[in-house]
Amino acid sequence: MKTGNAKQREAFEALGRLGIFEKLAAYGPVLAGTFPIDIDVEGSDLDIICEMREPEPLERTLITAYGTLERFTLERERLHGSIVVVCNFRFESWPVEIFAQNRPVTQQNAYKHMVVEQRILKRLGPEFREHVRSLKRSGVKTEPAFAGLLGLTGDPYAALLDMHDWSEAKLERFLVHKGFENA
Repeated sequence: MKTGNAKQREAFEALGRLGIFEKLAAYGPVLAGTFPIDIDVEGSDLDIICEMREPEPLERTLITAYGTLERFTLERERLHGSIVVVCNFRFESWPVEIFAQNRPVTQQNAYKHMVVEQRILKRLGPEFREHVRSLKRSGVKTEPAFAGLLGLTGDPYAALLDMHDWSEAKLERFLVHKGFENA
């Protein structure tokens, strides 16, 4: 993102001013979501995913580092039987969400969704990217936007997770079968 488009560079600089990667270094923070794959729209948040073993130390770190920022919230929830920590706040003009669970970042759904979405975007190009953005501008979430454009049925989040493990050849066959010429 340091060398990406103007919005990506601005986001990168904002994260630097926040000190996210330094302050959360013990939790392996990774920027996920729409910004790294260039499908952000007005109001998109900066999604940071982390790995945590126990929620309390991370919660203390988040409160200390960001507790005074605008719209700060911190919640501990259960997701698929595991405890997760979700922290939201606003920094300058940027909405930020930090999501942490007891799972390596590369095994988290947000990361896997981002990876498969990037593979699809790389194959289908700028026109498909703009269709995703258009749906997002109309209020459709990212995964349902991809699923709708690809003609996936059922739970869009699960369908994209399944695609994460597909080989490049299988992904290409699927896209060609769906009528995407430039797959």
